[in-house]
Amino acid sequence: MLTFTETAISSAAPKRVVLDTNVLVSLYVFADSRFAPLRTRIENGEWHAITNEACFNEFRRVLGYPMFALAEERQQGALAAYGTHVMHFAGPPPDIIAALPRCSDRDDQKFLELARDGGADWLITADKALLRLARRDRLRGLFRILTPETALTEI
Repeated sequence: MLTFTETAISSAAPKRVVLDTNVLVSLYVFADSRFAPLRTRIENGEWHAITNEACFNEFRRVLGYPMFALAEERQQGALAAYGTHVMHFAGPPPDIIAALPRCSDRDDQKFLELARDGGADWLITADKALLRLARRDRLRGLFRILTPETALTEI
């Protein structure tokens, strides 16, 4: 028999999250133990990670950077491990019109757009340009931008 607490937890809707590329590299290349619970929450369905073609392709491109020196098999393994548990979002519904602030790093704008268009609860990032937007609280009512550490403390 479930207790009240167990029922409340099991009936909560999964969080919809967007993970930016630096978080994905930490989770799927370096297996950063500090963030292992992030990956677990995605893999057990507690959180639903969402991506789109642009964001997924950026992850693919970054895996090939010479600084990581990843063999092709390791790159494909990281993509497959993430790809197994991520929901691909094709595009915004026609009624989405919420304006977004401009990120100072144009390459990061796609993560804001995905979070908005995909109905994300959170955009999880360690990127300074995105985190500056969170401090300015310009996305109130759309989604939150959180560090991996903060996301792990949220219920």
